Amino acid sequence: MCVVCRTTRDKRALIRVVRTADRSMSVDPSGRRSGRGAYVCSGGTCGQIAVAKASLSRALDVPLSAEVRAAFSAAEPQAAFAAPEPRSEHPTEPIIDAPGGSRGQE
Repeated sequence: MCVVCRTTRDKRALIRVVRTADRSMSVDPSGRRSGRGAYVCSGGTCGQIAVAKASLSRALDVPLSAEVRAAFSAAEPQAAFAAPEPRSEHPTEPIIDAPGGSRGQE
Protein backbone atom coordinates (compact mmCIF):
# COMPACT_ATOMS: atom_id res chain seq x y z
CA MET A 1 0.00 0.00 0.00
CA CYS A 2 1.33 3.44 -0.96
CA VAL A 3 2.10 5.66 2.07
CA VAL A 4 0.82 8.71 0.17
CA CYS A 5 -2.43 7.76 -1.59
CA ARG A 6 -3.13 4.55 0.43
CA THR A 7 -3.84 2.65 -2.77
CA THR A 8 -3.27 -1.10 -2.63
CA ARG A 9 -1.34 -2.26 -5.69
CA ASP A 10 0.76 -5.17 -6.83
CA LYS A 11 4.20 -5.11 -5.17
CA ARG A 12 5.91 -4.68 -8.54
CA ALA A 13 3.92 -1.47 -9.14
CA LEU A 14 5.34 0.11 -5.99
CA ILE A 15 8.78 1.45 -5.06
CA ARG A 16 10.19 0.25 -1.75
CA VAL A 17 12.13 2.59 0.51
CA VAL A 18 13.86 0.85 3.40
CA ARG A 19 15.19 1.90 6.81
CA THR A 20 18.18 -0.24 7.66
CA ALA A 21 19.45 -1.29 11.09
CA ASP A 22 21.82 1.70 11.21
CA ARG A 23 18.75 3.98 10.78
CA SER A 24 19.62 5.12 7.27
CA MET A 25 17.00 5.40 4.51
CA SER A 26 17.55 4.22 0.93
CA VAL A 27 15.64 3.13 -2.16
CA ASP A 28 15.42 -0.67 -2.51
CA PRO A 29 14.79 -1.49 -6.19
CA SER A 30 15.09 -5.25 -5.63
CA GLY A 31 12.63 -5.26 -2.71
CA ARG A 32 14.80 -7.72 -0.79
CA ARG A 33 16.97 -5.57 1.46
CA SER A 34 16.43 -6.24 5.13
CA GLY A 35 14.88 -3.53 7.25
CA ARG A 36 11.61 -1.67 7.74
CA GLY A 37 10.04 -0.83 4.39
CA ALA A 38 7.54 1.69 3.10
CA TYR A 39 6.04 1.71 -0.39
CA VAL A 40 5.26 4.53 -2.83
CA CYS A 41 3.47 4.31 -6.19
CA SER A 42 5.96 4.12 -9.05
CA GLY A 43 3.91 6.24 -11.44
CA GLY A 44 2.40 9.65 -10.93
CA THR A 45 3.24 12.19 -8.28
CA CYS A 46 3.18 10.08 -5.11
CA GLY A 47 6.99 10.12 -4.84
CA GLN A 48 7.16 13.91 -5.03
CA ILE A 49 4.31 14.25 -2.51
CA ALA A 50 6.04 11.76 -0.18
CA VAL A 51 9.14 13.97 -0.18
CA ALA A 52 7.23 17.26 0.15
CA LYS A 53 4.92 16.12 2.96
CA ALA A 54 7.50 13.91 4.72
CA SER A 55 5.29 10.79 4.41
CA LEU A 56 8.31 8.50 4.16
CA SER A 57 9.99 10.11 7.16
CA ARG A 58 6.89 9.50 9.28
CA ALA A 59 6.40 5.94 8.04
CA LEU A 60 10.02 4.94 8.69
CA ASP A 61 10.66 7.24 11.68
CA VAL A 62 13.95 8.60 10.28
CA PRO A 63 14.87 11.84 8.48
CA LEU A 64 14.64 11.79 4.68
CA SER A 65 18.02 10.97 3.13
CA ALA A 66 19.58 12.91 0.26
CA GLU A 67 19.58 9.73 -1.86
CA VAL A 68 15.83 9.23 -1.52
CA ARG A 69 15.10 12.93 -2.05
CA ALA A 70 17.20 12.93 -5.25
CA ALA A 71 15.63 9.69 -6.52
CA PHE A 72 12.08 10.99 -6.23
CA SER A 73 12.90 14.40 -7.67
CA ALA A 74 14.78 13.02 -10.71
CA ALA A 75 13.68 14.20 -14.13
CA GLU A 76 13.13 10.57 -15.18
CA PRO A 77 12.01 8.93 -11.92
CA GLN A 78 11.54 5.41 -13.32
CA ALA A 79 15.24 5.22 -14.29
CA ALA A 80 16.28 5.86 -10.68
CA PHE A 81 14.36 2.78 -9.46
CA ALA A 82 15.45 0.22 -12.02
CA ALA A 83 16.24 -3.09 -10.41
CA PRO A 84 19.73 -4.45 -10.97
CA GLU A 85 20.14 -7.05 -13.68
CA PRO A 86 20.01 -10.58 -12.25
CA ARG A 87 23.31 -12.41 -12.37
CA SER A 88 23.38 -16.01 -13.43
CA GLU A 89 25.66 -18.40 -11.60
CA HIS A 90 25.21 -20.99 -14.30
CA PRO A 91 26.96 -20.90 -17.66
CA THR A 92 24.82 -20.06 -20.66
CA GLU A 93 26.36 -22.85 -22.72
CA PRO A 94 24.41 -26.12 -22.93
CA ILE A 95 25.70 -29.11 -21.01
CA ILE A 96 26.96 -31.82 -23.32
CA ASP A 97 26.69 -35.40 -22.11
CA ALA A 98 29.78 -37.51 -22.22
CA PRO A 99 29.75 -40.61 -24.40
CA GLY A 100 28.57 -43.75 -22.67
CA GLY A 101 25.35 -42.47 -21.13
CA SER A 102 24.33 -39.93 -18.63
CA ARG A 103 25.75 -41.86 -15.65
CA GLY A 104 29.13 -42.54 -17.18
CA GLN A 105 28.34 -46.22 -17.70
CA GLU A 106 29.58 -48.05 -20.73
